[in-house]
Amino acid sequence: MKLDIDKQHIWHPYSSATQPSPVFGVESAKGVHLTLDSGQQLIDGMSSWWCMLHGYNHPVLNQAIVDQTQKVAHVMFGGLTHKPAIDLTEKLITLTPAPLQHVFYADSGSVSVEVALKMSIQYWQAKGLAKKRHILSHARGYHGDTFGAMSVCDPVTGMHHLFSDLLMPQHFADAPQCGFDEAWDDTYCDNIRRHLSEHHDTLAAIIIEPIVQAAGGMRFYSPHYLKALRQLCDEFDVLLIIDEIATNFGRTGKLFGSNHADISPDIMCLGKALTGGYMTLAATLCTTDVAQNICAGEAKALMHGPTFMANPLACAVANASINLLLASPWQQWVSAIETQLKEELAECALWEHVEDVRVLGAIGVVELKKPVELDNIQPKFVEQGVWIRPFGKLVYIMPPFIISPDELSQLTHGMKQVLKEL
Repeated sequence: MKLDIDKQHIWHPYSSATQPSPVFGVESAKGVHLTLDSGQQLIDGMSSWWCMLHGYNHPVLNQAIVDQTQKVAHVMFGGLTHKPAIDLTEKLITLTPAPLQHVFYADSGSVSVEVALKMSIQYWQAKGLAKKRHILSHARGYHGDTFGAMSVCDPVTGMHHLFSDLLMPQHFADAPQCGFDEAWDDTYCDNIRRHLSEHHDTLAAIIIEPIVQAAGGMRFYSPHYLKALRQLCDEFDVLLIIDEIATNFGRTGKLFGSNHADISPDIMCLGKALTGGYMTLAATLCTTDVAQNICAGEAKALMHGPTFMANPLACAVANASINLLLASPWQQWVSAIETQLKEELAECALWEHVEDVRVLGAIGVVELKKPVELDNIQPKFVEQGVWIRPFGKLVYIMPPFIISPDELSQLTHGMKQVLKEL
């Protein structure tokens, strides 16, 4: 593998083009294992950035792609439709809360957030309230890398401060303060209530990641906060956007993160694991109220249209992935992963250089007191035979659901060995 070409010419995510971080060439992958071009095998603790639920090279998902290529690999979605998109839509409106009845397909999670923001703004424009065009987000929140999505990411921890002068100004409430299992007190909503009270007349929507603030700090918060947020949005006449991109399809122990609070948003963003990690695809769902009002407005349509919207290959493999998930004992798998992670990462909390250890569903996090040096720590994980990619102070794992207890132990052992050296 010509890694020198990669080093000279390929620009990797959040990486320097002139002083690139080390990369490791993947020759093949199967199950939870990545096989490098050197022949070394690594247990993937990241599910390829949280999307590879069923592991790599799954025969059912492979066959779904092959079968669809024999029919149509891609066709424009303007004026045309196809069975994979119709089947997937039927699944999504069945699995998500009942009020969500309309599905708009996008290329990626960031784009699905862009669509959600457009929906919320067009909704109020159509109702004659164009001044309701700002979004209330949360500190520690992260929603993507495109410009609209960047505007609702935490302006400090969201990695986008370089563009702050170019982004649409938004409002930010404090990050949810009540931990997932902590006792709830209504005062935890004082800050968000104050923001809504002061700004609701110019707010189109609130956007939040349900239960887990992922890239903004891997923070787990109480379902009671989501319940209260739904009530506050109704009280102050503001739409609620739930960004499920990282939490959808079982990662937190529920099919959707918002299921922990048993609420329904006005708009929901899905992505990442939607196709089981095979292809890029996202979806933005909304209520009939949102859809009807948008389409009664000046444009008579939602003003967005990705070229590869509802790509048939992506929809076909998404259908196969969802069927595979629902036919499996995924709740038992995720519960077992959670139990094992709690047991095997517990000792890390005793170490002087560790700030916190937390586990929820198939997510395990060790938060350090100081940031890690990625270029230094990444090769050490590879030496241990595991693929873990930390950021900042956070060393975390989100393994595929199919991981065996022995493989998970190898993963946590490798993780702890490297952290001990720190």
